[in-house]
This record gives sequence, C-alpha cells and structure tokens, in this order.
Amino acid sequence: MPRLSRYFLRASLLYMLLGFTVGSLILMQKAIAFAPSLWAWLPVHVESVFIGWMTQFALGIAFWILPRLGPTRPRGNEIWSWGTFLLLNAGIWIGWIPVKGAAFLGRLMESMAILLFFLGNWPRLYPSPWARNSPRNAKNTNASVHQDSSVN
Repeated sequence: MPRLSRYFLRASLLYMLLGFTVGSLILMQKAIAFAPSLWAWLPVHVESVFIGWMTQFALGIAFWILPRLGPTRPRGNEIWSWGTFLLLNAGIWIGWIPVKGAAFLGRLMESMAILLFFLGNWPRLYPSPWARNSPRNAKNTNASVHQDSSVN
C-alpha cells in the first residue's frame, strides 16, 4: 500500500474517533441535559464524520486501488494527490473555526481538494492516446486477436 494511502486511512480513522466521540457526547446531552454548550460541537461532528472519515477513507482506497500507469511512476504525478490530502485536512480544520466565512472557506478548500484528486488520478483511468498506441499495447492486442481467431 502506498504511503499516501496509509496517511489518508490513518487520518480517516482519527477523524472517525473524533467524530464518534463528539457525536456520542451530543447524543448523551440530548438524553441527559448536562452541558447544553455541546451542541456547538455539532459542525465538528458532522465535518469529522462525513469529510474527515468517509471521504478520506474513500480517497485513500481509491489512490491505492486505481490502475497503475507503468513501472517508473505507477501512480503518475503524486503531487496532485498529496495536495488533495493537505488541502482536504486544512479545509476540515478551517471549517471548524466558529468565525463568519470560515465554513465557506473550508468547504471551498475541500472542493478544490476533490478537484485536485480528480485531475491527478484521471490519467490512471484513461491513459493518454500515445500510451494506447505504444508498441507494448499493440503487441498485446495482436496477441489477443490471434488467440480469438484460433478459437473459431
């Protein structure tokens, strides 16, 4: 598993722990009124669970499992995905700040992070045209045609 995937997954598990802890405290507050100020932590709970835990977990697994490009740089330019990791976490933390406009800035950073991940990993789904016409791919397609023709 690549190092970046491990970072995504470890961060997601930390956010899960934080989100579940804050959520359980809010739920206990709902049953037994002991600290009404806990409701102010609801945005931290929601952000931790949905963006911190679920989104980062999905991105970490996607980075690990998407097809590799080749032996020299199997995951392409990883700077895009590292930028995703940093921007996503910064957006989560900024979104927690109880200042007007901070939530918008945090969501904007999170959206940019998803866009970075998309742009950086798109070539792994659809290789460039010159990669499709490489001699290696041509050899493989000829072999598969030859095998198919021998079956008939």
